[in-house]
Amino acid sequence: ESSVTRKELAAAGFRVDHSVNVFMGIRIACVATLTLLAFLLRHQLVSGNMRGWILVGLTALGAYFLTGFGLDHLVDARREELKLSLPDALDLMVVCVEAGQGADQAIRVVSRELQGTHRALSDELALASMEMRAGSTRAQALTHMAERTGESEVKKLVSVLVQTDRFGTSVGEALRTHSDYLRVRRTQDGEEKAG
Repeated sequence: ESSVTRKELAAAGFRVDHSVNVFMGIRIACVATLTLLAFLLRHQLVSGNMRGWILVGLTALGAYFLTGFGLDHLVDARREELKLSLPDALDLMVVCVEAGQGADQAIRVVSRELQGTHRALSDELALASMEMRAGSTRAQALTHMAERTGESEVKKLVSVLVQTDRFGTSVGEALRTHSDYLRVRRTQDGEEKAG
């Protein structure tokens, strides 16, 4: 459970070493507090001793799953933020690549430039850039980024970049095409939600 929780916390943006311990502490505190509250109020809420203990048990179980739902909500919100910020990042990356920078340097510049507006994507790109400077290949660093985030649009972008690396095609053209696709997709998603 600890490794699954660590993965979910990383997808939510919490990557410090003690994040699992903090989350488990919050979960235990939430379960203990709500269970104690249900224990103290069981006679006022339900009649009968057996029903009171069932209420206490259900409250403990509900509190345990409530913290999990909260973490899932944070993960979904961060993935949505990443998805919405991708077209802007790709446009900036196209400008960098067409100005003569390599893909690695473009990723570094985009991560720095997006720090104020798209913090989540900026952090992910900065981490991928650090991995590349530490010796990982671009494909490995980008694949790790896709696995960390779990966002499908990021996975598609990584797939496009890995294929352009493998086949030697134009990175700028691939990024521009993918950016156009993401903008159309974002418009369609908005229309679908409005409908």
